[in-house]
Amino acid sequence: MSETPIIQVRQLTKTYRVGDVDVQALRGVDLEVSRGEFIAVVGTSGSGKSTLFNILGGLTPPTSGSVHINGRDLSHMTNAERTNLRKDTVGFVFQKYNLLPTLSAEDNIKIVKYIGGHDTEFDAPFKEVLNLLGIADRLKHKPRALSGGQQQRVAIARAIVNRPAILLADEPTGNLDSQNSAAVLKLLKDLNERLGQTILMITHDEEAAAYSHRRVHMRDGQLL
Repeated sequence: MSETPIIQVRQLTKTYRVGDVDVQALRGVDLEVSRGEFIAVVGTSGSGKSTLFNILGGLTPPTSGSVHINGRDLSHMTNAERTNLRKDTVGFVFQKYNLLPTLSAEDNIKIVKYIGGHDTEFDAPFKEVLNLLGIADRLKHKPRALSGGQQQRVAIARAIVNRPAILLADEPTGNLDSQNSAAVLKLLKDLNERLGQTILMITHDEEAAAYSHRRVHMRDGQLL
């Protein structure tokens, strides 16, 4: 692993205005993630972990503090630069698979390559990833013809097709049964170990977190 963290967070805060009340979602969070690390952020609903996820992905700005992703300061980026960050540097896997229902699994993946300005054909290394994910023979099927576990695997393939430095996974097993959850978590671990993929996974499940290298616990907007 590189000595320079791929994710550096310093004194991060986020305050939302709800009616006449200020709600502090994050309260001075510090976090470092090494390149090639698989880390789980564990916390209950309302602990602030999803807010942290959205800030790390450049989806929402913090109220204060700093975030460096792959050596770049998010606060100094334009909206266009943050969009490019999400295209090229950060891949997302969500609890809801967010697949386009009218497209095949293959086209759900290729559309991300197209948006990123890349050749839409899959190269040999990515075809091996599809085999690793166990969906190489399901690419012509639309989401409705896939199980929940298969849809999540397609979502993982879509997230890493442009070879992002970081994979952010927000409750990736939240909609899966125990068997499919274990399969998806093993796949994430394999991606980390075989490809060196840096993964930050948000979860409320200690069993899911056990697949990571390191667990950090979050409560009331703070890392414990």
